[in-house]
Amino acid sequence: MDMSVHNKIVDPASSILYLDGVSVSFDGFKALNDLSFVVQPGEMRAIIGPNGAGKTTMMDVITGKTRPDEGEVYFRDATDLTRLDEARIANLGIGRKFQKPTVFESHTVFDNLELSLKCDKSPFASLFSKLTSEQYDRIEEILETIRLQDRRDWLAGNLSHGQKQWLEIGMLLMQDPELLLVDEPVAGMTDAETVQTADLLRLISKSHSVVVVEHDMEFVRSLNCKVTVLHEGHVLAEGSLETVASNPQVIEVYLGR
Repeated sequence: MDMSVHNKIVDPASSILYLDGVSVSFDGFKALNDLSFVVQPGEMRAIIGPNGAGKTTMMDVITGKTRPDEGEVYFRDATDLTRLDEARIANLGIGRKFQKPTVFESHTVFDNLELSLKCDKSPFASLFSKLTSEQYDRIEEILETIRLQDRRDWLAGNLSHGQKQWLEIGMLLMQDPELLLVDEPVAGMTDAETVQTADLLRLISKSHSVVVVEHDMEFVRSLNCKVTVLHEGHVLAEGSLETVASNPQVIEVYLGR
């Protein structure tokens, strides 16, 4: 058995997400080009980069939607994500929040969270099952986290755009993932909602690992976390926002000089 792969993997206890030399091509275009980076347990990481930098493809690879042409993608206990499908990866404890919120608009906020519980999802089971006190407490806890306690009986369709985003984050949290991938959470939000979203993600990052893909630099600044800059499918720079923002290559890529 070739042990070289395992020798390259960092200690599973020291990383929750490990990408090494990941490349993906679409019709000759390299969407990812030798992409490598590591996320630690309990870390919040912001991923920034111009359009076409590979941010969405990176998320697709991590969640099993896209298979890399080459490279390694490992989750916590050296689980090789490139060998698993999307459902298996979601069940492992990786949750993905897409840019556009997808909530059940004709159901209440409470019902949306109940429908997201980790349990038998068959319609028959959903129709006849009753919440245990533990499950009820969990929903109450998430309602408090996403600050929608006073909207619990509202139809999700009546929420503001920002509130729908928070509800969908809450629905992901109901699955209790170890790693959350959040795609442009503040696009289309008011300034007040943007501030509250930063607060929410900082709170979540105390008990989960969080990777946030975002364009809004002020929002990234408010997350106060390590930043990875992608360009043409690979890591251009990494560090604090101040460090990467003063990097001449990053300035050139963003300003198009």
